[in-house]
Amino acid sequence: MDDSSRIRVGFIGLGKMGHGMAGRMLDAGFDVAVWNRNAVKADDLIARGARRAATPAEAARGADAIITMVSDDDASQAVWLGAEGAATASKAGALAIECSTVSYQHALDLAAAIRASGLIYIDCPVTGLPDAAARGELTLLIGAEAGDLDTARPFLAALGQTIRHFGPVGAGTVYKLINNLMGAIQIAGLAEGIAIAERAGLDMDLVREAILGGVVASPQVVRHTPRMIARDFSNATFTAALRHKDADYAVRLAEQLLPQLPLSRAAVAAYAAAKTAAPHEDEGKLIELLSAGAPNVAAD
Repeated sequence: MDDSSRIRVGFIGLGKMGHGMAGRMLDAGFDVAVWNRNAVKADDLIARGARRAATPAEAARGADAIITMVSDDDASQAVWLGAEGAATASKAGALAIECSTVSYQHALDLAAAIRASGLIYIDCPVTGLPDAAARGELTLLIGAEAGDLDTARPFLAALGQTIRHFGPVGAGTVYKLINNLMGAIQIAGLAEGIAIAERAGLDMDLVREAILGGVVASPQVVRHTPRMIARDFSNATFTAALRHKDADYAVRLAEQLLPQLPLSRAAVAAYAAAKTAAPHEDEGKLIELLSAGAPNVAAD
């Protein structure tokens, strides 16, 4: 196929998730321009056929769809609406697909600004780990008008086959924040339980077996239990800083809807401490903060 006839995608943000997602767009046959703050992360994608963009605006120029996967509200604001932001160079009618986990208010405000620029906004946070991103097996949590979602489906199909359309713009972000808040509560509760078991002198091999085979064995619990017990936090897939950010965004939204949030606020506080101690380390290292300096019951 002549390059001039290929559908163009601008992909912005090549972290652990975004890198695999951009690769999927290449695998699907799109003409992909990529931008990342650290340009080195794009090198292997360039070797696979992507085009390197010097700015988000350059990545977006001429693209039929622009996809972003960045860390937070501030990063999202900068790559879309900054001086060299994607919205400054996008053609009218292009799809603006925001896959980052942002706050609810930011999703609404960004959508309004993007639409004012003549683009179609798709609220599209995702769930899944980096290996699922690289395989195109993410779950896409959509907030969009039905017709806009239909327009976006050919692009979304490269990222995942499971699309959950929660309603208008912002609805996908609402569910993503709920999802990640529940994850924070589960992981913090697991860390406390394992720390208690260790200090009580229980056989931790048996504890691991009991947790993984019991009724509390959610995917989060299954993933984190062996790592917490072994204190093996290599190859972090989600950091304490990101977990804290997501939980904090979720609580800000929840406070508008519910009068009491004891578990949610406790999880935010736990991850605030973990963020301070080790912001770029794996979220599961929370257990080290909980267990440090605690008395060992078995030794008494």
